[in-house]
Amino acid sequence: MQRLVTSVLCTLVFLSASAFYLPAIADPTITRFYDGDTVKIDDGQRQYKLRITDIDAPERNQRYGKQARRTLMELCKDAEITVTLTGIDKYQRDLGYLTCNTIPVSEYMIEQGYAWFNTRYSNNWALQVMENEARNAKRGLWKQKKPMPPWVWRQKHAHN
Repeated sequence: MQRLVTSVLCTLVFLSASAFYLPAIADPTITRFYDGDTVKIDDGQRQYKLRITDIDAPERNQRYGKQARRTLMELCKDAEITVTLTGIDKYQRDLGYLTCNTIPVSEYMIEQGYAWFNTRYSNNWALQVMENEARNAKRGLWKQKKPMPPWVWRQKHAHN
């Protein structure tokens, strides 16, 4: 009986000690940049498409779409990221806030002039102020006289 108790105790000590050496859940990483407001995230448990909250960036085939994607890639490629999920959209993409090296992506993309503040789905009006500043400074897509909002572009190119 003594031997059994000793054996069980040794096993429990081993198992509890080894629990400290189990690999931690991986930090989230971006594995794909779809465009200026959508990325693929691998968080170690699952992979999912993240639609970044508060902004709407040009589509990849739209004017300034490639520049918007490149701007997001430059900010976030190999960066330390955090994701705060807020819901799911009608296309079953996860919605959420993304930061890259502690920089809020929504703010950055608007400040650089590569995204619109998404007034339809956001009430963060500070982003509207940032968009107005980017417009006035003619940064990014605001260099154009009349840039086409992505929601209008998507309607016009729905059948392509």
